[in-house]
Amino acid sequence: MNNQYSVITAEKLSYIVIYSTLILVAIIMCFPYIWMVITSFKPKAEIFAYPPSLVPRAITFEHYVTVFSQTSFFRYYCNSLLIAGTVTLVNLFFCSLAGYAFARLEFYGRNFIFILLIGTMMIPIHVKLIPLFIIAKSFPLAGGNNILGSGGTGLINTYPGLMIPYLMSIFGVFLVRQFFMTVPEEIREAAKIDGAGEFLIYRRIMLPLSKPVLATFSIFMFTTIWDDFLWPLVITTSDKMRTVQLGLQIFQSQFSADWGPLMAATIVITFPVLLIFVAGQKYFIQGVTTTGMKG
Repeated sequence: MNNQYSVITAEKLSYIVIYSTLILVAIIMCFPYIWMVITSFKPKAEIFAYPPSLVPRAITFEHYVTVFSQTSFFRYYCNSLLIAGTVTLVNLFFCSLAGYAFARLEFYGRNFIFILLIGTMMIPIHVKLIPLFIIAKSFPLAGGNNILGSGGTGLINTYPGLMIPYLMSIFGVFLVRQFFMTVPEEIREAAKIDGAGEFLIYRRIMLPLSKPVLATFSIFMFTTIWDDFLWPLVITTSDKMRTVQLGLQIFQSQFSADWGPLMAATIVITFPVLLIFVAGQKYFIQGVTTTGMKG
């Protein structure tokens, strides 16, 4: 009886230690975000008060009003939503198609082509930056260009120019392909016996089964595009084409920053990412654990 009691006590103690540690780590990781939220509601005079206060003495919404009334931040916000949403949807379609082809269709050079595509993931974005800009600038019949891609601005300062480099993610192809490799081949063979073609099998069987991995990929893809700073900085020169990450620079100068509006704008920027994660969280862990297990 004493041994059983001691075992139960030790087991409970281990749970207490584990959960206490997890809660402590979660608080430490969330504290910067909590501090950012608190700062966004503090008056300017209180932001730099010493000692700093965890709870604002007076709550104000002036920083949020400043963000949307004195800047074009709403336009930047809409630009980012349009670009990130469109790119994510296009990638879900093309990456799922390509992933199905590499996983289940037999064609000459399939594995070699797949290895080449995976190899492109090792190329840093900085190496591709100049070629991508030249392609966008010299895009035929766009922005006043002729058929040879000269004479105009091409896709500079356009939504297609902001989207094109991300319309096909090799990481997405890899992720979906690995998931489709785990689906039993018997399901596909049974569908073919019933007279279904490859596209019907993909649409009616594979896509419904791939909800976990597609939800996981959509979170990764949307977050990547939403947080992108470098490519919009290179491809845009017009204020109306800026994205939210470029818009944050409005509140910063070389030697100082307007911390109140900056914190408020940063809080507003995090909302879409949090929403898409909450919407797909029930599939997220399942998608992570069911990919990369076979191949």
